[in-house]
Amino acid sequence: MNSFTYTRADSVEHAVNERVAETGAKFIAGGTNLLDLMKETVEHPSRLIDITRLPMTSITETVDGGLRLGALVTNADTAYDKHVQKRYPLLSQAILAGASPQLRNMATNGGNLMQRTRCYYFYDVATPCNKREPGSGCSAINGFNRIHAILGTQLLDQDGTSAEPQCIATHPSDMCVALAALGAVVRVTGKYGERTIPFADFHRLPGNTPHIDNSLASDELITAIDLPPNGFPKNHMYLKLRDRASYAFALVSVAAALELEGDTISDARIALGGVAHKPWRKPEAEDLLVGKPVSSESFQAAADALLAGAQGYGANTFKIELAKRAIVRALGQAAKLEPTE
Repeated sequence: MNSFTYTRADSVEHAVNERVAETGAKFIAGGTNLLDLMKETVEHPSRLIDITRLPMTSITETVDGGLRLGALVTNADTAYDKHVQKRYPLLSQAILAGASPQLRNMATNGGNLMQRTRCYYFYDVATPCNKREPGSGCSAINGFNRIHAILGTQLLDQDGTSAEPQCIATHPSDMCVALAALGAVVRVTGKYGERTIPFADFHRLPGNTPHIDNSLASDELITAIDLPPNGFPKNHMYLKLRDRASYAFALVSVAAALELEGDTISDARIALGGVAHKPWRKPEAEDLLVGKPVSSESFQAAADALLAGAQGYGANTFKIELAKRAIVRALGQAAKLEPTE
């Protein structure tokens, strides 16, 4: 591991000022991902700014009837919070599908949003990787890419012709898939003050800058995550398909939420994990469900629309059909349909 210095911040302003003062500094709280990346020599921070003593450790009501999750609340405390369990069970379900109990006890909400991809080529510093070293190439495109992205990878040249993707890595979080479905908002503070970022805009597609994972400015610190008033508590499902029953990242995951008026769908949310560089949501596909009856046919139409344009790269092509079936199954379970097969 490379040498680094250490500072313990005593206020949000102190943390931000320390980050502004040193370009190579990084914030650290639970450290469940950053320390791994430092040990693998993927990350080389010159300074760690410890933010664990900052007052961002509570879950509180917001004036609009939603809930504010402090950035330093652990994933475990969030999942088992009585308000989250009652009003946002989809989020609780997604968090408990991720990692191990030990990791959930250590990992924080803000850190969960900042996780980097688990692409094995990203972790292997002996192989080319545009995310780790821009311009070096993507080993996954023509390599073993079973866990990699099928959506949002296409890239166009300036003349509009298709260009070689620069990165097909996926975002690893389960929690973020539920937050995308719920339409959460991320609150951040930087040297220019506070701002909010809609969850759909927080993570980004790789494009020509795959080394940039999100829309945070370099000095900005996540302080909280706001949940909207509607948590879809009655009809929801987080379905995670993976290679083993526990402690594995998703091949495909689906956060599904419905509002029903009798047997008619009045609102729908679908977010996918394990298929793109960010939690994947397509409102046009959700709109296809509004006004439709609860049925496998309605769900299949939404699944087909959501996967339109998906592209496999060989070993991961199976994910296209897997994702469609997972969407239909998750929506059916959210609506409490009896399984048909």
